[in-house]
Amino acid sequence: MATIYEERYSYHPEDFKSYDTQRIRKEFLIEKLMDTGNIRLVYSLAERYIVGGAVPVDNGLLLETIDPLKAEYFCERREVGVINVAGAGSIVVDGTEYKLNFKDALYIGKGSKEVIFKSDDVSNPAHFYINSAPAHREFPTKHVTMGDANVIHLGALETSNERDINQLLINGVVETCQLQMGMTELNTGSVWNTMPPHLHSRRNEVYFYFDVQDGQTVCHFMGEPDETRHIWLQNEQAVISPSWSIHSAAGTSNYIFIWGMAGENLDYTDMDIIQPTELK
Repeated sequence: MATIYEERYSYHPEDFKSYDTQRIRKEFLIEKLMDTGNIRLVYSLAERYIVGGAVPVDNGLLLETIDPLKAEYFCERREVGVINVAGAGSIVVDGTEYKLNFKDALYIGKGSKEVIFKSDDVSNPAHFYINSAPAHREFPTKHVTMGDANVIHLGALETSNERDINQLLINGVVETCQLQMGMTELNTGSVWNTMPPHLHSRRNEVYFYFDVQDGQTVCHFMGEPDETRHIWLQNEQAVISPSWSIHSAAGTSNYIFIWGMAGENLDYTDMDIIQPTELK
């Protein structure tokens, strides 16, 4: 077992305009999150957000602190959100075990000292997708299933963006300091997510794409509305989307993505909508 991590910096939109494809992928794409038997983490200075993946097999995986945190344990000053995107498993938080099936979520509050990830079946291990943000107070750990989610149905098949937004770790469902997470599922025949796109300068966001079928791909759009760029992603890859960047994507078939964000407020509707005709 190993904890593998890397650090990423913040980015200025003027600098971003000069990035080529290789630089965009290096700075914003997270290519490998799910690594059998390991925990992988990316520590971004944008909102000091951490994105990661844990794939436990024979033994449980302990969520260890990493050097940039300068903390005795991972959750000493942090809250964590986890969503399981594969086989059944469990998370043990300070001795209490929480069973997570496919698409179940768990909020882990600040002050939790020991977090251990486990899989029920090593031949079909859990893939735990992890988001974390700094926290200023303690809230209790809470298990959230899809049945507990607040569901918003948006879009239409005619515009190729019919989708269900499952708000899982969000104000009104669970108490958090600043972390929010949810899962958007596109209906068959729809490929556009977050269309029309939006900005929210109060929050940084990360998108994690999964259930992308073999041979298919997703094109994530980013940049300022009048200076857009794109980045191609495969299954179980993520992209860091800065607060000044639009959030939108289209796939070659339908897929699911998890959005996670942190920042100034917990108001999900605090966003600036960009009309499609304004994009350049």
